Amino acid sequence: MTVRVVLADDQTVVRAGFQALLDLTDDLVVVAEAADGTQAVEAVRLTRPDVVLMDIRMPGVDGIEATRRIAADRTLDGVRVVMLTTYQVDAYVFEALRHGAAGFLLKDIEPDGLRAAIRTVAAGQSLLAPAVTRSVVEEFARLKAPETAGAERLAVLTDREREVMALVAAGLSNEEIGRELIMSPLTAKTHVSRAMTKLGTRDRAQLVVLAYETGLVRAGER
Repeated sequence: MTVRVVLADDQTVVRAGFQALLDLTDDLVVVAEAADGTQAVEAVRLTRPDVVLMDIRMPGVDGIEATRRIAADRTLDGVRVVMLTTYQVDAYVFEALRHGAAGFLLKDIEPDGLRAAIRTVAAGQSLLAPAVTRSVVEEFARLKAPETAGAERLAVLTDREREVMALVAAGLSNEEIGRELIMSPLTAKTHVSRAMTKLGTRDRAQLVVLAYETGLVRAGER
C-alpha cells in the first residue's frame, strides 16, 4: 500500500528535508505541501491523504486550528494528523490532541523512525507508546479542572468500558489491559473501540485526553 502524505510547515527547509527522506521510500509519497494552516486544510481537502505531518506553530492559521478543521470535516474521517514539534512536552501538543491529532513527533526524529511512524498511523494504529501520550496529557491536565459535566458525559459507557478507558489513560496497552482485567487483548480492544464510538473520539489519544478532562482519572493517579 502506498501511503499518501501532506507536509505542512512554514519552514521551507523543514519541508524539503522531510520530502527528501520520504522520496527514498517506495511506499511513502508526498502529495502536497503547505506553508500554513489554511493551505494545509485546502491541500487535505484536495488530495485526501492518509497522513498529514503538521507543524504546530505556523503563521496565520496554526497547526492546532488546521487540525480542528480537518477533524470536524466528516468527509476527512480517514485522514490522520501527526503534529510536529521541537519540544517533547509542549502545551500546544495537548491542545492538538484535544482537537483530533493522532499523536506527535519531534522534528529531530531519525529517518527510520519517521517512516515507521507514518506507516503506523496510516494503518490506523496508535502512533505513540501509551505512556508517552499519557505523560503529555497529564502534564497539562494538572493545570485544568475536570469538566463539571464529566459524569453525565461518561454515562453512555458501561462500567467495564469506563474501567477500560481509565486503564487506557493510565498508559496501558490492549495486552496490558487484558492481563489487568483477565480478558483477551482483542476483547480489550473491542471495549476501547466501543468507548471511542460512544464518546465521539477519533482515536486513543483523544480518549486519554477525555479521561482526564472528565475527571475519570486525575493527574498522578494510576
